[in-house]
Amino acid sequence: MHRQIVRTAVAALLALAAGQALAGSVVDRAALLRDTEILSSDAFEGRKPGTPGEDKAVAYIAERLAAAGIKPGAKGSWFQDVPLVTMTADRAAANLTVVDGRGTAVDLDYGTDVVLWTKRQVAKVELANSEVVFVGYGINAPERGWNDYAGLDVRGKTVMILVNDPDWRNKPGDGPFEGRAMTYYGRWTYKFEEAARQGAAAALIVHDTEPAAYPWTTVTSSWTGPQIDTDRASRGLERAAVEGWITRDAAATLLAATGRDYATLEVAARQKGFRAVPLGLSASAAFGNTIARSLSKNVVGILPGTTAASEYVLYTAHWDHLGRCPVDADDDDICNGALDNATGVAGLINIATAFAKAGPTARSVLFVAVTAEESGLLGSQYYAENPVYPLATTVGGVNMDGLNILGPTNDIVVVGQGKSELEDILARHGAKQKRVLRPESNPERGSYYRSDHFSLAKFGVPMLSAGSGDDIRGKGSAFGLALSEDYIAKRYHQPSDEYDPNWNWDGAIEDLDLYYDIGRELATGDTWPNWRPTAEFRAIRDTSRGTK
Repeated sequence: MHRQIVRTAVAALLALAAGQALAGSVVDRAALLRDTEILSSDAFEGRKPGTPGEDKAVAYIAERLAAAGIKPGAKGSWFQDVPLVTMTADRAAANLTVVDGRGTAVDLDYGTDVVLWTKRQVAKVELANSEVVFVGYGINAPERGWNDYAGLDVRGKTVMILVNDPDWRNKPGDGPFEGRAMTYYGRWTYKFEEAARQGAAAALIVHDTEPAAYPWTTVTSSWTGPQIDTDRASRGLERAAVEGWITRDAAATLLAATGRDYATLEVAARQKGFRAVPLGLSASAAFGNTIARSLSKNVVGILPGTTAASEYVLYTAHWDHLGRCPVDADDDDICNGALDNATGVAGLINIATAFAKAGPTARSVLFVAVTAEESGLLGSQYYAENPVYPLATTVGGVNMDGLNILGPTNDIVVVGQGKSELEDILARHGAKQKRVLRPESNPERGSYYRSDHFSLAKFGVPMLSAGSGDDIRGKGSAFGLALSEDYIAKRYHQPSDEYDPNWNWDGAIEDLDLYYDIGRELATGDTWPNWRPTAEFRAIRDTSRGTK
C-alpha cells in the first residue's frame, strides 16, 4: 500500500507545470512545498525508524530522486542498511524510588518527575539501593584542568548531573569551556558517555529549560517512547544500566530532604576544583525491556562526475522523526516532524533535482538522507564509520536540518562559526543576496553537536551547517527570535510540528540557492576546503588527506 501512496504522490509532483522557481532561483517552490507536506502527513506516521512510516518515507525519497535523474548510490541500490535495535521499556514500572538516610522513601513519577530508559540490549534492568552522588556538570576534561569525578569511585552508583557547561552563563569565549558557546562536554550525549566510562550504574541529568535548550515537554516526547540505538556486538553493556532526566524541581526536592540547597550546589559546581557530593540517598528502579532488531535505511543517491568522479561533494538531511508520541491537548499522538525535518529532506530532493537539470559536474555529488538522527545521529554515524564513498576524497558538504519558514533574512548564521573554510564560500555567495554572516544567537544550545554534520566532522570531512538567522527583512531580529522561541516552546518535538500552508518559504528558497551554489562551486572546481587551524577536526582531515 505504501508504494502506491508514494507513486501517486510522485506522479502528482511530476505533473506540476514547469517554471515554478522564482526568477534567478534553482528551487521549484511547488515541489518543495508538496514534498514537505507529503513527508509530514499523518500517512507517514511520524517517520520513526523500524515502522511502516520508515518504509513509506525511504521509498518516497528514492522515487523522487530517481524521477529527478539521480542514480542509486549505494553499490547499485538506493539504500545503505543501518542495523538498529529498538528497546521498549515497561513504562508502568519505570518510576524511580529514592530513600534518604532515615529510611523515608520518595517515589518520583515517570513522565512527571523523571524519564528513564536503558540503552542496554537486555530483557530487564534493575537499579537496587544505588548510592546517589551529585557530580556537578559531570565533566572529565584533563586538557582544561577540570575533573568532576576526581578522587571519586562511582561504580554501581547513581550520578546526578547538571546540563550544559559550567560557564554557559558567561559571554562567548569567557571561561574554561568557551563561555556561552556550548562545547561537547555540555551535551547530554557526552554526560551519559562519561558516566558510563566512570562505571556509574545510573545517570540522571537535571533538566533546566534554558541550558537544556528545550522544555520538559520535549524530554517527554523524545525519550518516553521506544528507544533506538545501533545494533552492536557489545549489546550496549558498556553504558550505564539506567539513563534518564530528572526535573529541576524534583532534584531540588531530593536535595532539600538532605539539608542541601540546589541553587547553592549549582553555584559551587561552576567553580574549578569542585568536588562531587555524596547525598546520603539511594535510588532504585527496575523495568522490563522488549528488544526488536531491524535494518533501517540511509537513502543514497549520486550524480556521477565526469573528470573527477572519485571526488565527492555531499548533501545530507535526516528523514526520520519521533513517530507516535504522547497525546497532546488536541488528542494528536503523531509527531509529524514537518519543520524537523521534512523541510530538510524536501530541500535535499530539490537541490538534487536542480543538479540533475544542470547536468553532471567534474566531481560526483552525493545526496544522502540519513536515518535515526533523533536517536543520536545514528544513521550519519553509521555512514561515517562505513562510508559508501571514501571520506578522504569527500571534498565537503552541507547538512540541512530544518529550513527557514519564517521569511527572508538579512543574516546567515553558521552553526559553530569559525571552524571551516566552507564559511568563506558561504560568505561570498551570501553577499550576492546582500546577506551577512553572524554568530548564533543561542550558542549555549550546542546546535553544532545536535545534527548530522557532526558525525562527518568527527571523521574530518568539512561540513557546513548554516541558514537564515533571526533578522527578518523589514521586521528585525527581535521579531524573528520571538518566532523561533515560540516554535521551540510549543512545537519542537511535539505533534504540533505540522505542515502549515501559511508558512513563508522565501527564506528557505534563498538558503537552498546558497546551498546549491556552494555545492556547485565545489563540484565544478578543484579546491579542497579544510578546517581552520584551530578546529578540533583539522588534524584528522590533514591525516586522511595525507597533508600532515
